[in-house]
Amino acid sequence: MLPIAVDAMGGDKAPGEILAGVRLAVDDGIPVVLVGPPGLEHDADLALIAASELIAMHEEPGAAVRNKKDSTLVRAAEAVRDGNASAMISAGNTGATMAAALLRMGRIKGVKRPAIATPIPVPGSTPTVLLDAGANAEVQPEWLVQFAHMGSVYTRQRFGLPEPRVGLLSIGEEPGKGDSLRKEAFKLLADTNGLNFIGNIEGRDIMSDSVDVAVTDGFTGNVTLKTLEGGMKAIVKALLAAFASDPAYAEHAEALMPALLPLYASLDPDTYGGAVLLGVDGVCIISHGSTGATAMRNAIGVAAEMVEQRMVDEIRAAIA
Repeated sequence: MLPIAVDAMGGDKAPGEILAGVRLAVDDGIPVVLVGPPGLEHDADLALIAASELIAMHEEPGAAVRNKKDSTLVRAAEAVRDGNASAMISAGNTGATMAAALLRMGRIKGVKRPAIATPIPVPGSTPTVLLDAGANAEVQPEWLVQFAHMGSVYTRQRFGLPEPRVGLLSIGEEPGKGDSLRKEAFKLLADTNGLNFIGNIEGRDIMSDSVDVAVTDGFTGNVTLKTLEGGMKAIVKALLAAFASDPAYAEHAEALMPALLPLYASLDPDTYGGAVLLGVDGVCIISHGSTGATAMRNAIGVAAEMVEQRMVDEIRAAIA
């Protein structure tokens, strides 16, 4: 397999934690090529694609990608386009990562808009894949059908579900619920062959085992994602505070830890490595800005798995 191109300078903890995660992935047997400044200090056994410019988190994505042609993000995307890397990963500016992948790698023929697919943890079950999680604030009903196809392919390849159940995120389960976008998309999804469409779902269903792919527009999806992230963090913080509130609870808390730690791991975003940009002509992983070594290692693992599973070819066939 061609190496995974990793933006060494993307994210709040770059380059230290990114390089640590790369080291772990390489030790796992996954080939990696770094993309970073010429003077980047890195292990001698790792190849480096030199890039003299960085795109900061606050920069406007489209303009930054157009103006900074020697940035780490642009060079990573070009490595995939030119056949020098099999996938790209960045924990940097999300919009710029998406723009670099779209402008350099291009869209799969027939795809109207790429979408960000994010696994949402479901305790005791496989995650629910939410898309779009932020790439397209406004969408057309036909795009949601394509999101459903792409999300189904990704869920099959990533989590081994032969017929993922697709739900349309709305404000009620009944077919007539929702705005005009949801109503029109419902009709299109119901009439589409090759999808296991189960109808409308509500926000409470996303972290349940009743749906595998949750389809929505990028505005709603991103708000949903951030709300769930904040809610899970608040619950974990409250539990830890409760355990520490009285010395008498310490013994009981310690006894519960063997059961709670696997649950915590299943809810931790680091476990899943990042989101996947579906619809571009190559594998692109968008990691969280706070990505550390563990998350980067897992992101590289996901990228390698999607390359080996030929996810892009499967999406191309589904859209065709």
